[in-house]
Amino acid sequence: MDSKHAPHDDIVYPAAVPFVLVHIVCFAAIWTGVTAQALWVAVALYFIRMFAVTGGYHRYFSHRSYKTSRFGQFVLAFLCQTSAQRGIVWWSAIHRHHHLYSDTEHDVHSPRQHGFLYSHVGWIFNPSSWRPDYGTVRDLVKYPEIQFLDRFTYTPAFLLGFALWLWGGWAMLVVGFFWSTVALYHGTFAINSLAHEVGSQRYLTGDDSRNNFWLALVTMGEGWHNNHHHYQSSARQGFKWWEIDLTYYILKGLSWTGLIWDLRAPPEGILKGERPVGRKVLEKVAGELAATFSVERYAEQVRAAWAESHKLEDLTHMAKKARGQLEERLAELSLPHLPTVPELREKAEEMFSESPSLDAIVNRAHELLAMAVAAHVCDTALATA
Repeated sequence: MDSKHAPHDDIVYPAAVPFVLVHIVCFAAIWTGVTAQALWVAVALYFIRMFAVTGGYHRYFSHRSYKTSRFGQFVLAFLCQTSAQRGIVWWSAIHRHHHLYSDTEHDVHSPRQHGFLYSHVGWIFNPSSWRPDYGTVRDLVKYPEIQFLDRFTYTPAFLLGFALWLWGGWAMLVVGFFWSTVALYHGTFAINSLAHEVGSQRYLTGDDSRNNFWLALVTMGEGWHNNHHHYQSSARQGFKWWEIDLTYYILKGLSWTGLIWDLRAPPEGILKGERPVGRKVLEKVAGELAATFSVERYAEQVRAAWAESHKLEDLTHMAKKARGQLEERLAELSLPHLPTVPELREKAEEMFSESPSLDAIVNRAHELLAMAVAAHVCDTALATA
């Protein structure tokens, strides 16, 4: 997948026309009328299909957080695609890519990188999102029936809409199907946008994922998004007893029937946040911490201090002779003008949630900052030679 995204220039607007039309069709209720029966069907279909999105697309196909039979997998996949959110393989590939690069420039729908509206819906119409890396979903493409469904992306949704029209006429189609489908779209999209901007962070995950009680209610548990990014393979996303997770309650009930089994749960140490973060998160967070300090300002202070006790020509000569060695040497020095470890620690406590890895993050940030300052000093010396 292309790592660069131009949120406004790369969107193919004609591809957005069907999506816009689905929204416009909702206004046809002015002519069809709104019956109580159609409203109840809309509410029921919203929650049934939201469970398909959360328990199917997300927790089963994307994260494999529980097991089911091959037949059960097909039924779940069909139910998922009645939501009109594209195919199982596409959805899972996009989501796994999101977790690999969450809130970096490679993330296809990060509010930090591309803004709220693009992360909410615009990214869908960017051609770079149309064909994700299917190498990440080899466990899914080995099933021909799943590939079949993925090719006929909107057939399940069409069949559902047609059945509703046969049953209850135009009012049932417009209100029961289209209203619930549009509501389902934006409930799902809110996790990509709002859940990375609004809420609290219990765990240090190296991204902007948040826990949001209200989002958890309307998305049947997906609003506990920081919990999910902390331990992605858990079938349960509401880690505390009061964190309502309707999807997990349904999955638990289904496990009692034998239809699904082996629901994965986070270890106690993960729940308590007692385990150190992984190297990838540590490097990412340390880089973010180091980036809050001005490399240029500290490099100038180091150059000034060097000039007081050495000839500037010495620095230039050393930079020419062995730039890599000089960077390493400068980085090893206790540079007096760099932020101290306690200062970095104070900044880290402002930026991040508490973690047993905070000291390691601070120390690594100090190393990265020293290396960046050293590199800048060398570059400046060479440029002025």
